[in-house]
Amino acid sequence: MPPRVQSFKILYTIELTPSNTLKQRQRSRIESMKCTVSWLQQFTSTDGFTTAQLADRLTMLGLEVDSVEELFTALDFFITAKVVTVTKHPDADKLTLCQVDTGSDLIQVVCGAPNVRPGMISPLALPGTILPDGTKIKKAKVRGVESCGMLCSARELGLSTDHGGIMELDERLQPGQPLRQALQLVDAVIEVDLTPNRPDCASVRGIAREISSFTGTALKPLVGQVTQLSGNDTGFSVTIEEPELCPRYAARRLTGFRIGPSPEWMQQRLAAVGMRPINNIVDITNYVMLESGQPLHAFDFDTLKGQAIVVRKPKSTEKELVTLDGNSRILEADTLLICDAERPVALAGVMGGLNSEITEQTSTLLLESACFDPISIRRTARRLGLPSEASYRFERGVDPDLADKALQRAVDLMVELTGAKADPDGHDQYPGKKPLLTVALRMKRLKTLLGMDISEDEVVRMLSSIGFELTLKASGQFEVLVPSFRVDIEREIDLVEEVARLVGFDTIPATQPLIRMDSPLEDPMRKLCREIGSNLTSQGFYEAINYSFVVPTHHDMVGLAADDHRRHAVRLLNPLNEEQSVLRTLLLPGLLENIERNSSFQHTDIRLYETGKIFISRELGKLPEERMQLCAVMSGLRYPKAEPIHFSGQKSEFADIKGALTQLLWRLGYPFNQATGLSLENATGTQPPYCKAGVCLAIHAGSQVIGYLGAVDTSVLKAFSVKQAVYFFEIDLEYLVHIPRVEKYFSGLARYPATSRDISLVVPEQLAAGELLESVRAQKQKYVEAAQLFDVYRGEPLAQGEKSVSLSITYRSSNATLDDATVDKIHNKIVQALMLQFNARYRKGLDV
Repeated sequence: MPPRVQSFKILYTIELTPSNTLKQRQRSRIESMKCTVSWLQQFTSTDGFTTAQLADRLTMLGLEVDSVEELFTALDFFITAKVVTVTKHPDADKLTLCQVDTGSDLIQVVCGAPNVRPGMISPLALPGTILPDGTKIKKAKVRGVESCGMLCSARELGLSTDHGGIMELDERLQPGQPLRQALQLVDAVIEVDLTPNRPDCASVRGIAREISSFTGTALKPLVGQVTQLSGNDTGFSVTIEEPELCPRYAARRLTGFRIGPSPEWMQQRLAAVGMRPINNIVDITNYVMLESGQPLHAFDFDTLKGQAIVVRKPKSTEKELVTLDGNSRILEADTLLICDAERPVALAGVMGGLNSEITEQTSTLLLESACFDPISIRRTARRLGLPSEASYRFERGVDPDLADKALQRAVDLMVELTGAKADPDGHDQYPGKKPLLTVALRMKRLKTLLGMDISEDEVVRMLSSIGFELTLKASGQFEVLVPSFRVDIEREIDLVEEVARLVGFDTIPATQPLIRMDSPLEDPMRKLCREIGSNLTSQGFYEAINYSFVVPTHHDMVGLAADDHRRHAVRLLNPLNEEQSVLRTLLLPGLLENIERNSSFQHTDIRLYETGKIFISRELGKLPEERMQLCAVMSGLRYPKAEPIHFSGQKSEFADIKGALTQLLWRLGYPFNQATGLSLENATGTQPPYCKAGVCLAIHAGSQVIGYLGAVDTSVLKAFSVKQAVYFFEIDLEYLVHIPRVEKYFSGLARYPATSRDISLVVPEQLAAGELLESVRAQKQKYVEAAQLFDVYRGEPLAQGEKSVSLSITYRSSNATLDDATVDKIHNKIVQALMLQFNARYRKGLDV
């Protein structure tokens, strides 16, 4: 039972504050759970644990304790004292001289209270004691007579407004006891910061359940016996039109109650946790909500039209509801309401309506205990700006199996404390009843994750202490029945976490992690992209990182055909804006926009590259195809930031972007040769629409085109407002990364000198000079070290359609110095092979 308070009424001051400050305090309160230690002891024993130890253990269980506040600590400086004799003051009619027994001494106190008498027990403040109002008690003379203390009234102690005389305490109390202990006011408030996934702990009994897990004591039930409600002959009806939003609704009618102040012990507990006492009916509903976690609401039954309760959404004609705070609330179409036969009477789970409020004239009430959908309540509370203790709990999930027990508890208190008479029957509709969840728990998995050995009996004991039921299905495997109040438990790993916190995170052994000495395999694509960035940066390129969300008109701006697969872009469901409404299918448009922006700021010498994914839409309902690509652009001067005196006006050309690509691939281990299968070929028939005709090459990997190299078409540049020539290359890295690289190898410095020979041959204009080089290398003649192109000539005396190509071939032996005869013999073979293969002839005036 609650502690007995002796013949006075405890006063709790409610400070008046501006509305915004009051809302902040209310919001702060409902984000945590407060309870007193004495209240917890109503449901479980805390013997052997101090308040500080309880707070520490709760924190280690995952319920972080924000604060612990001892109550009435100022009363520790006052003691109980017995008035032995009372005589009149020699120089004052209204004062008396009292001989007071302090338990260790007999002292004289001058008192002016009219109710002082010999034999009474009263609080005493000795010299040095400071009263709650700041007054310090001193030994002093009152009208010439020495007084060694002060016998106190309830108001002087800050316990009540009563100042009609000194406090009269139980005469069975011994003198000299600390007053807080004598009045059984030794208590503390524990404030727990709750996480959103633990609505079961938003109640005194919920926290007591956690405490019982480490104290080893059983959790006491909320009520002894619950009355089964059949809904017959109740005098009212309950209809649930929205069972998805209201899985359970229970109600009972009560009559004959007396509305008045709550008992002092109930007011004390409510005020201690920050809730203002109002009257016995309202206080009981709040008390049971804090105690059980189930919000309740009381309606004035006589105001309910048609003696009916209907749970529904608003009708088209119902636009607003005046709530208990006197404010008119706009009703949206999705707002869940509690209505009578004609009109709304409450915002379900948030706040009651003013039209059904309990008043002093109320003679019959209807007590509601229900469960509502968390999302619906959260939406309504946020939209209307109505955070409350009830909505806080409904938003996180109230146990539907608790409704009937909380209703019974509230009915029992109303019958006991208000003289109410409860109808023998009521309504309890439970359309949303679901079977309890069962989860398999494997002991082997549990031990592996915790890294410790734990017995099956210990697991059963710990989980059973917080409401779980375990059945052994096979060796080392349990079937766990999850209680309805644990909405956060869904999987086996959740049960492992429960065991971990119950056994104590601080008891789990710490072990050194297993560190392998070998390095992990690096993702080939990530490595390739890193190497690309390093190489292109060394060539003077800057990396660009553009959004993957682009404007749909990019496809038209680069001239993609209507049937081009790159037009199959993935459209976002809720884009930030139209300019970021689809996923990109090309990297080039983003880089052209970069060039345009830089050019507008007069930065015209630009070299940019980007490695990123493109997204090609596939069949409906399937994820898009994602491909990693590289695109680089070059525009402006060939040598940006170089001294004009040396490189004045030299613009970038096609050969520059080709050189950048060739150097990049060679450094990566992908040279254009037969070993890699990579080659540059005319993009006849496959030329992309954004590439300028005649200035475009296709990058081939065997027969597969994996990219393009060339100049951006003038029409595309105009579409992007770019006023200067732009050269680009793009490569599909998804193909490139799977091509075997030419491995680097070391060769020592040559010990013997090299010699070179030049060849100048007249060949047809359409023959690419590179084909001559490839032919020389393909012959694999002995001692050939290198072959290079050093001149291409057109003009007189050559005929129209002819050109002269000059090659330089270097010869070297690793074993001896080559003589001229040996070199000339090999050189003549090469020349004759070229002349025969390409129908070439010597250029006149040149010797072999």
